[in-house]
Amino acid sequence: MADKTTIARPYAKAAFAEARGDSMLDAWSGALHTAAAVVEDPRVHSLLGDPHVTSLQLAQLVLDIAGAGLGEHGKNFVVALAEARRLDCLPEIAALFDSYKDEAEGIADVTVTSAAPLDAKQQQSLAAALSRRLKREVRLHCTTDSELLGGAVVRSGDLVIDGSVRGRLERIANELVA
Repeated sequence: MADKTTIARPYAKAAFAEARGDSMLDAWSGALHTAAAVVEDPRVHSLLGDPHVTSLQLAQLVLDIAGAGLGEHGKNFVVALAEARRLDCLPEIAALFDSYKDEAEGIADVTVTSAAPLDAKQQQSLAAALSRRLKREVRLHCTTDSELLGGAVVRSGDLVIDGSVRGRLERIANELVA
């Protein structure tokens, strides 16, 4: 069976193209996340595979719970997903949509894992430096990991900058063995 992200990708691209064409990226993002939250609810999720529930009933259930926030295009999108029996992919569609939206808006999500918590000034300084390096606006997500001993590991997409003491020690060990 195909991975849900693989299945979700064409739907997310179609939703993104529609939203971008209508200049409604934020509205679509909110609508997709609302619909995704509805299908993730255990009571609704249990109905997704039920053969006694029609795709039209599933779509109507999601639309009734999600409310008017979906808009006309969002409603049509949910109905199309229900007819294709892909409502279970809504969380992945919403996540992919947001990544396309961030790409279009020049925003990069960056995860910083440090040995000790970063204060606001350090976060601001790091965000500014990363913004210059990535040539994008940076949205920092900071976590701590005491196993790093010191320093930090920065991740953004495929880019990994390991400035941790543990990383440096591993590189030194590899050089000594080689």
